[in-house]
Amino acid sequence: MNKNIGYTAELPSDNIYDSNCPIIYALNVVGQKWKLPIMWRLSENETTRYNELKRSVNGITNMMLTKSLKELEEHKLIVRTQYETIPPKVEYFLTQRGKSLLPSLNELYKWGEEQIKLDKSK
Repeated sequence: MNKNIGYTAELPSDNIYDSNCPIIYALNVVGQKWKLPIMWRLSENETTRYNELKRSVNGITNMMLTKSLKELEEHKLIVRTQYETIPPKVEYFLTQRGKSLLPSLNELYKWGEEQIKLDKSK
């Protein structure tokens, strides 16, 4: 990693995945295809129901949505609340830990916008 950004960990030259790299760890937590779109959607509302998530994350299957939500919940980035009503009602929301990721996602968004502009100007 670039020493100009304050990263001081020694990385092995042979396989970065064998190191204790915080970036690799973070990407393992949220880097799967559907997790960031789910978190982005959850950031837009205080609470979001399962079917709202399903409709707003284009292309996701029920299996992948359920799997991604469970993994985000295991990492304490979201909370699942189930209400004992008929029909059953389930809502999701970001935890403080999940919300703490949003400024980084905003910066990544800005960086992506700049890259799109640069690539289109070629």
